[in-house]
Amino acid sequence: MRIVGHGIDLVEVARIEAILDRHGDRFLARVFTPAEAAQSEGRRRRAEHLAGRFAAKEAVLKALGTGLDSGIAWTEIEVVPSPRGQPTVRLVGRAAAIARELGIGSWSLSISHTSAQAAASAIAIG
Repeated sequence: MRIVGHGIDLVEVARIEAILDRHGDRFLARVFTPAEAAQSEGRRRRAEHLAGRFAAKEAVLKALGTGLDSGIAWTEIEVVPSPRGQPTVRLVGRAAAIARELGIGSWSLSISHTSAQAAASAIAIG
């Protein structure tokens, strides 16, 4: 087992709130899977939750070493809770293909947030 890549990201919650106010469902559909959007519904701190997931997606892109420039869509990276509630990563499409090419077999993901900021760290393990 070896670390193939590591990414970290920090997001301002107010930025996500403003985008939600301005673009609503269009933003959600572009960046989050239907399951991720549904998990945020009805949450008292919805913007914090979504900011954490956004930071996680950015961290995964950094760990892959690609950014969005390689044709990966935001929705190809999904943050899925494990049965114990720990965030995990599920990749599909181009993101999954790149992970396979790099020999990535699993991920370690951590998300944290306050009312002002959300941070995430993604470690790609081969």
